[in-house]
Amino acid sequence: MIPELLRSLAPQVTMALVRRYGDFEACEDAAQEALLAAFRQWPSSGVPDHPKGWLITTASRRRIEQWRSDTARQRREEAAAWQPDPPPVSGVDDTLTLLLLCCHPALTQPSQVALTLRAVGGLTTAEIARAFLVPEATIGQRISRAKRSLRGERFESPSSDRLSAVLQVLYLIFTEGHTASSGDALNRVELTTEAIRLTRQLHASLPTDGEVTGLLALMLLTEARRPARVSATGALVPLARQDRSRWMSEFIEEGVSLITKALSSAPVGPYQLQAAIAAVHDEAPTAEETDWAEILTLYDLLRVVAPGPMVTLNRVVAFAQVHGPAAGLAELSSAASDPALALHHRVDAVRGHLLELSGEIEGAREAYLAAAGRTLSLPEQEYLRSRAAALAGR
Repeated sequence: MIPELLRSLAPQVTMALVRRYGDFEACEDAAQEALLAAFRQWPSSGVPDHPKGWLITTASRRRIEQWRSDTARQRREEAAAWQPDPPPVSGVDDTLTLLLLCCHPALTQPSQVALTLRAVGGLTTAEIARAFLVPEATIGQRISRAKRSLRGERFESPSSDRLSAVLQVLYLIFTEGHTASSGDALNRVELTTEAIRLTRQLHASLPTDGEVTGLLALMLLTEARRPARVSATGALVPLARQDRSRWMSEFIEEGVSLITKALSSAPVGPYQLQAAIAAVHDEAPTAEETDWAEILTLYDLLRVVAPGPMVTLNRVVAFAQVHGPAAGLAELSSAASDPALALHHRVDAVRGHLLELSGEIEGAREAYLAAAGRTLSLPEQEYLRSRAAALAGR
């Protein structure tokens, strides 16, 4: 389909112009205009035989027009000396180079995310704003500031030591799509789909990198469960109650294959460990047959390799499954002393679950209600309140 083709070509068109003309902001704007022109024209005129060349030629013309429209004498003189021929069409996929540029350390993380989705993903400002439930003007300002921050940068291939920032940005995009932090939808499929698409392209460029492979596997294994996470009425369905026949088996097979290969051929990293945990969940025929002891072992490793508040909290859940709810509550009490977790709604949600398993019904109900009051996600609020209501009559 034309939208998918344009999104896959967006980074290549942008980088072709950047290499020729050097001004990221102006080149990215010109590339976006070319993509818009194609989106409007190709459905009626047909896709050209060489779509990438068409886009680069059109974007190059837009860039020259922008340059020549500047009224400053110096710009007019420089424009007169320019060669109007478009840059040559390269057979190289520039996705990785542009991803690294968009994750420049001078940019804030929200700006890195917005610029990546715009320049690499080909999403419009309006699409990004809708996905993150923020005003379009806010996203527009983030993108504009990001491009201004990159003004004057030398546009050579950035060092690969920026790869960790790229992985983090792609992970953030996926995570926001998998469980929206606010709003009335649990999932934002456009974000998870885009994150997987971009990570696939990154993996194609770096097929032997264990963490790139691990992140792609993690996304696939997590996305595989999406069809069963929401009921027919739109209510959240927890993992233990999901209809596993609705999980996407092709994603599970691919994800398991990827993580198995990565763990046997590359140094172990946090994305690989998270993918391994997801694989244990996905391969269990039923919730009762989940190998929680293996999951706890993996979380113990993850806590060493990449400690963090969410790792600690997720480990508590696994610990409780192995050692019982009372032991889990003791672990949770210790974890909740971390300021990063003190007011997080998931602490109360886990506490409510463990108290319910321990038979402390009133305490569980209060914890569920406290959790509902702290999340901005409407599906999560409704689920937590329904759990509290179910306990009211017991």
